[in-house]
Amino acid sequence: MAAAERGAARPTGDNRTSRRRRRRREHCLRTSGLEPGAFPGQSLSARARGAGAERGELWGRRSSGRGMGEFKVHRVRFFNYVPPGIRCVAYNNQSNRLAVSRTDGTVEIYNLSANYFQEKFFPGHESRATEALCWAEGQRLFSAGLNGEILEYDLQALNVKYALDAFGGPIWSMTASPSGSQLLVGCEDGSVKLFQITPDSIQFERNFDRQKSRILSLSWHPSATHIAAGSIDYISVFDVKSGSAVRKMIVDRQYMGVSKRKCIVWGVAFLSDGTVISVDSAGKVQFWDSATGTLVKSHLISNADVQSIAVADQEDSFVVGTAEGTIFHFQLVSVTSNSNEKQWVRTKPFQHHTHDVRAVAHSPTALISGGTDTHLVIRPLMEKVEVKNYDAALRKITFPHRCLISCSKKKQLLLFQFAHHLELWRLGSTVATGKNGDTLPLSKNADHLLHLKTKGPENIICSCISPCGSWIAYSTVSRVFLYRLNYEHDNINLKRVSKMPAFLRSALQIMFSEDSKKFFVASNQGSLHIFQLLEGSFKHLHSFQPQSGTVEAMCLLAVSPDGNWLAASGTSAGVHVYNVKHLKLHCTVPAYNFPVTALAIAPISNNLVIAHSDQQVFEYSIPEKQYTEWSRNIQKQGFHHLWLQRDTPITHISFHPKRPMHILLHDAYMFCIIDKSLPLPNDKTLLYNPLPPTNESDVFRRRTAHAFKISKIYKPLLFMDLLDERTLVAVERPLDDIIAQLPPPIKKKKFGT
Repeated sequence: MAAAERGAARPTGDNRTSRRRRRRREHCLRTSGLEPGAFPGQSLSARARGAGAERGELWGRRSSGRGMGEFKVHRVRFFNYVPPGIRCVAYNNQSNRLAVSRTDGTVEIYNLSANYFQEKFFPGHESRATEALCWAEGQRLFSAGLNGEILEYDLQALNVKYALDAFGGPIWSMTASPSGSQLLVGCEDGSVKLFQITPDSIQFERNFDRQKSRILSLSWHPSATHIAAGSIDYISVFDVKSGSAVRKMIVDRQYMGVSKRKCIVWGVAFLSDGTVISVDSAGKVQFWDSATGTLVKSHLISNADVQSIAVADQEDSFVVGTAEGTIFHFQLVSVTSNSNEKQWVRTKPFQHHTHDVRAVAHSPTALISGGTDTHLVIRPLMEKVEVKNYDAALRKITFPHRCLISCSKKKQLLLFQFAHHLELWRLGSTVATGKNGDTLPLSKNADHLLHLKTKGPENIICSCISPCGSWIAYSTVSRVFLYRLNYEHDNINLKRVSKMPAFLRSALQIMFSEDSKKFFVASNQGSLHIFQLLEGSFKHLHSFQPQSGTVEAMCLLAVSPDGNWLAASGTSAGVHVYNVKHLKLHCTVPAYNFPVTALAIAPISNNLVIAHSDQQVFEYSIPEKQYTEWSRNIQKQGFHHLWLQRDTPITHISFHPKRPMHILLHDAYMFCIIDKSLPLPNDKTLLYNPLPPTNESDVFRRRTAHAFKISKIYKPLLFMDLLDERTLVAVERPLDDIIAQLPPPIKKKKFGT
């Protein structure tokens, strides 16, 4: 096998499995209860039947001529993906968007008004350990970290606009002024640096008085006249105009009667009345009078560090997060019913995390938290939510809202994308038979064929394997890589295609045509490139440039099975359709208010199916340049209210090759087959799933049957697709498997132990 020039490829398989791995696999077989010979992460469920069930029971059979049919399902659980932990969150009240930074340097943007959809992301970097994140001047996003650089992100092109060294060593904290025109950073060397935000960049203005230890937290006074800075063992108050420290407040090192060596002030908040709230490593929330430098009140709330704090804009409540995984909510309440005097009261503790809560945010209607356990938790404040619908439900977001898996149906291969490598697996097979719902033993185990590692610090943005299984492509921020694969028995020869064109620097999405003769690349500059694949090389055919000079990153692509149509969706929720045969723009789908989460083009009819973040699904006829009659009917009647209340977006759409009336789609907790030949469900019917008719005389069940057949058996579901007309592959990632790979949480003493 040939090694890649700028990466490392390693073929693996049963013939190379060590004794230790065999013992581990056999142990997994025994503990998982699978038949001998079955791979612990993959089983073949015998003929999972046509219509799902609400409580997770197996799919039911449809006996009518329009039945859903039967499938064999590969249940894959060997995608060893662990999302990076959350390090920072920053809420933008103007746009109702949330920025989240992860421990690998990845930054994600969630649109809270669009059903909490992750509409944008910036890939991570090994040298970019983000420690601070903030919004400034409305829609401008900045981050800073331990490499000492301040970064600004281009929210249109989805790349880093520039990086500026602050010359203060690692940066631990950053915050924007109330007006958004100035940026303040706290550094390792004890310096606090003020930057002026200009239209195109930021400009250093001056240093404040240097302190003796690193600046771990910062907060502006709402009037922008003073700032509070948290360090080790003390809090400093600076005058912004002079840059001088006017107060120094020493925090108490005492913890449970024992003096600790150091007390780290992890967070500070400066209120308009001059109160400074601090959280520290002694487990305390403390209130200080900044005018006198005295401690007003102290709350011991945790046996471990209190690591984060966020205050509501009205300054009537704030939230803190602890290393024990607990969130505490404080509210400003009246001392008595008839009194104007108010005091801070700890009102609500929440335990939605298993590990450290490293970051919190406070929106007008919700408390937001994230940490080591990788979950982004949004807990609505019930007294702030006007309508008690699904907006009032707790949200827990774990997985990215984009696909990390691609499939070669012809060779039954799965390509898994990680931050710095790709894994190629061949699915197992069975010759066993069984009845509906059985788990069949594998006659041939799944095979780990390839481990392709990137060289360099950049994370992988996107990847894809061709339908024939002979090509693999992936992209980082600076380069696009293309490989040719040759299979010889159990060995793989991998050859990198060199001399990629200079204009192809980075891709946000890559797709291959159904016949594997072309591949399509969406760049972050809004252009779409078409290449013809040759034996071991390629040829550039055409590039579609962005419309009217605008730069809009294209995040999603869909190619018709005949290769004649290409659909692309950008960050502004618009969808453009291109004629690949005549190399021109064919049409633009009418604009919709919510972002696109998935799209696909159906065979034969060339209908474009589009899923949006508000759970609406549209079908658009590409040849006729209009919505189909089925789509118009469903928009007229409306989707079932339970369908619209789902809180995870649809991430993949596909079609049955023999049943043109069927649409297959899934989110993280649901797999659905929509049969367009059946009537649509209304709010009075049972969505999760009415029992199918057992015979032609079963009038009641036939009358309640509808188009949506839903299964919740497979979850969390990261990928699901048809391998052939009778076989499905489902890739699951159980949350318990992720938690098992995280560092152990802080042990809590339980009552009675």
